[in-house]
Amino acid sequence: MEQVMKASSVEEIVRTRRSANNFDGNVKITRREIEEMFELAKFAPSAYNLQHANYVVVDDPELKLKVKEAAYRQHKVETASAALLVLGDLEAYKDAERIYEGMLHLGMLDELSYRQTIDSIHAAYQDVQFRKEEAIRNASLSAMQFMLIAKSKGWDTCPMIGFDPERMRSLLNIPDRYHIVMMITIGKEKTNHPRPRGYRKPVGEFVHFGPF
Repeated sequence: MEQVMKASSVEEIVRTRRSANNFDGNVKITRREIEEMFELAKFAPSAYNLQHANYVVVDDPELKLKVKEAAYRQHKVETASAALLVLGDLEAYKDAERIYEGMLHLGMLDELSYRQTIDSIHAAYQDVQFRKEEAIRNASLSAMQFMLIAKSKGWDTCPMIGFDPERMRSLLNIPDRYHIVMMITIGKEKTNHPRPRGYRKPVGEFVHFGPF
C-alpha cells in the first residue's frame, strides 16, 4: 500500500484537511486501520453519553459499486478505499440503563441519582422531533471527529449527502431506528498538491461576543 503522510498537530490537521474528490482507486485500506480510527472516534462527545453514532463500512468493491449507484453514480465513491454511512440512533435513549449502570456499580452514582438520570433521559426522548435532531447532531459530532482522526493518520475524506437515502437503506439493510445522516468516503487523494481552500469568512463576521 502507498505510504501516507501523517499530520502531527491539531492545527496542522485542521488547516490541511480538505474534502477529497479525486481518490486513487489503487490504494486500499485495511479493516484494522479503520477500526483503529474508530477506537479514537468513539471518544467524541454525545448528549447524555448515549453515543448515538453508528457506522456501516463498505469496503467490498462490488458492494461499493452498488453504493455508487445509490449515490447518483459519483465517481469518488467507486475510487475511495471505503465508503462509510454515518447513522444516528433514534432509539439511543434505550441504552441509557446499560451505559449508566457501570457508574452505579462503581459508586459514582447512588441508586436515586441513577434512577433520576435514567428517568430524565427517557422523558427528554419522548419527543420524536428531538430524537431526530439528537441523532443528527451527535452523529455529526462523531463524523467530524472521525474525519480529523483519518487526516491525522494520512487519509483523505469527503462528507457527502448526495445519495438516495431510501435506496441506501434498502441496499445496506439499515433498520428504521437509524437515521442516515451522511456518507463519508475515505482514501488517498491522487494529488499531493491540494487545491486552494475556498473563501472563509473572517472571524468578526461570524462570531459574536455577548448578545447578537
